[in-house]
Formats: sequence, structure tokens, C-alpha cells
Amino acid sequence: MSTDRPKRILILGGGFGGFYTALELEKAMARDSHLEVTLVNRENFFLFTPMLHEVAASDLDLTHIVNPIRKLLQRVRFFHGEVQSIDLPSRRVHVVHGPERHQHEIDYEYLVIALGSTTNFYDLPGLKEKALTMKSLGDAIHLRNQLIDLLEEADFECAVGARKTLLTVVVAGGGFAGVETVAAVNDFLREAASFYPHLAKQLIRVVLVHPGALILPELGEKLGLYAQEKLMKRGVEVRVNTTVTGVCERGVALGDGTLINAKTLVWTAGTSASPVLETLPCKKERGRVVVNEYMEVPGWAGVWAVGDCALIPDHKTGKPYPPTAQHAMREGKTLARNILAALDGGTKKAFEFSTVGLLAAIGRRAGVADILGVNFSGFVAWFLWRGIYLSKLPRLEKKVRVALDWTLDLVFAKDLVHFMILRSPAISRQEGPEVQLSRETSKAQVGRQ
Repeated sequence: MSTDRPKRILILGGGFGGFYTALELEKAMARDSHLEVTLVNRENFFLFTPMLHEVAASDLDLTHIVNPIRKLLQRVRFFHGEVQSIDLPSRRVHVVHGPERHQHEIDYEYLVIALGSTTNFYDLPGLKEKALTMKSLGDAIHLRNQLIDLLEEADFECAVGARKTLLTVVVAGGGFAGVETVAAVNDFLREAASFYPHLAKQLIRVVLVHPGALILPELGEKLGLYAQEKLMKRGVEVRVNTTVTGVCERGVALGDGTLINAKTLVWTAGTSASPVLETLPCKKERGRVVVNEYMEVPGWAGVWAVGDCALIPDHKTGKPYPPTAQHAMREGKTLARNILAALDGGTKKAFEFSTVGLLAAIGRRAGVADILGVNFSGFVAWFLWRGIYLSKLPRLEKKVRVALDWTLDLVFAKDLVHFMILRSPAISRQEGPEVQLSRETSKAQVGRQ
């Protein structure tokens, strides 16, 4: 570096794109004391989203797919807060943090926008109020609790007439998130039903709704058809060429005019860029920030964007790179090196990456995978899914814990514990004289002992 003044780099978002940018800069900070990097994230952990459905299905402990950012990054400063707005002209970011949402302003010299994406309900009636999502750890825990709540409610005699509705789950979206979620939910409900004396597996109905002709279109017709047939053999009802059009008290409405009587809808059919980006004075497409091949935001020196919120051009295909974890990881590493090159006057590198493989778990030790153009299905694909994602999970401690969870899952049944986040009940009242006297007498007796 040409000056002793610290170079302040601010990274907004701790998903795959933001975290791996910070991780690569952390390595550079060991060699260069003039770097000052701050990462802002709403959660104080890095979430390994590919395993999210396994938490919802009680295959993994909820803490085993998250890593505290403060343990992962020793040199990068961490700010536990939520980004409210970005002021590009004044190089300032407005954030809030803490239970009382205390406001802060953070200045920067160089900015990395990695705010990811959020669920989009497309203004469909009832979805915002009633649908569940699968984007965060809280979403997975909430879905798990909902499934257990419905099992407990359906087991009571007063629910005899409503059991089929209670035990019907609809998952919207036949992509990777939807297929893995529906497979996990189906396995969980059918295994858990044996612990409820008044419930039979025949009462359980799990429906996957997909707008296309075949689920998992990214994997091609052969693997998509295999996954579809496998799910149907295991009791999942697959409804293709239709969409969810709304949710009401009676159930879930579909585009073909069908109404499915269900209490639970899991929505994985749409995402949108973070709403924080809407007011940015830079070019955007469908809410995502348009960047060049170096992930620079044109017209704004020292500003980059990465991950799901960025539209990064792939010159080989003429289309943007897909918003997947494997792309975001590599984007983050390349971006960190480009930032260092910009600071040192070095040579920047255009981001280039071809998808190594695509994998999906479809329940009960089966999966589908396309690795370097070679198709795998069944147990082999499931084993590849677990092996590859386990290798990508940060920190040895978490790898061991997940591997142990998977091993125990081969022997023991799924856990049915409902994670209550409510405080224990308490009362506050005046005690009568006789109660107070009795208590003082008891204390005196204990003292003499």
C-alpha cells in the first residue's frame, strides 16, 4: 500500500457472497495491517442454507448448520445489525441494532453490497399472512414447530373431522428448495405419525405444486422425472403445470381451480432482491444491482455487489450467473482479490465459473445429481449430496457434529421436541400474613439444620 492510512472496507450481508469476501480479505489482513474490514449482518452467524430442510425435518440439530461469525473471522470487525439504507453519494450506511433498534451510521471508503434476496409472494391473496417460507434458520424452526403442532392437535378426539386438513401440507415451487423441503416434510410426518395413537399414515397428504411440466428443470428431463416418480411412490402428490393463486381459511387455491383443504403452505416459488436496494441510484434489473465482470457497480467508484443481489454477466452464455451458493462462494473470493488489486493498483480478474454440479436430496436416502455432466440418482446421489455439502460446511467442529447427527439418524427416530421460545409462566401477587409467617418459620428451621 502506498499510504499508512487504513483502507476502510464495509461489507453488507453475511450470506455466502458477503462472508466469503470477508474470509478472503481476512487472509490478506494477516499480511497487511492497513486493511480495516467491517462486516454487517442481521444475524451473528453464517447459515449453511443447503442443509436448512434437514433442520425442519429434525435430521440435524438447529445449531449444527450455523457458525458464529466472530469465531470464523478473527481480524474482520463484526457489527450485528440490520441495514436500513445506503447513501452512495455520501458514502454512508444507516443500520439499526439491538432489541430497541438503536440507530447507527457507518462511513466507508469501499463498499461491498451482499444483501442477498428475500421471499416474494407476488401480491397473491393471503400468502403474506399465512404462508411459511424457507429462507432462514427461524423459518426452518417455525416449519418444524408447525408440523409438530398440527400432529399434536390432530391426535385429539375433538379434531376427528379436521384431521385430514390438519395433516395436509402444500409446498409451492418445484425447484431445489421446494423439492428438498417437500421430501423432508413427507418423511418427517410419516415417521412421526407412528408416535400418535389416533393418527394413521393414510391421513397424511403432502402436495408439491410446480408451474412447469417437470420438477427440478435445472437437472434435465431424466433426473427430473426420476425425482418426480420417486416422490410420488413415497406418497407425495405432485401437481405440475399449475400454480398457487392464494390462501384462505378453507385452504390453498390453485390455478387450475382446485382448492386443497390444508392448514400449511410452504412457499419456495419466488424470491426478490433485498428491498434496501430499491432506492439506490444505480442501474438495476428486476431489483438486482447490475455490475460488470469485475463485480464493480458502474458509475460508483469503490462500490461492488456480489451474490444473490448482484447481476453478474456470464459472457459465455450471455446471461447472468445464477444466484446459487456455489457461485456466491467463488464470487466472494474473486471479489476480495479484485478489491485488493484496486487498492494496490494491481490487475483485476473477471469472474468466470462454470457450474461443477447440481444436487438435490429427495428423502429417505435418495437423491439426484448432475456432476460435471454425469447423472447420478438414488443412494449414490444422496451419498454425494451429503459428502459434498459436508466438505463445504465451515469449521471442523460443525462437520463432526453434522456427521454424528447423520450417523445417529440411522439408528434413532426423529426428535419430536417442540421448540418453545416463550418464557415460563410466573405470577406477581401479595402474600397474606399467614403465608409469610409460614415461609419465615421454614427458613428458620433450615438455618438450625
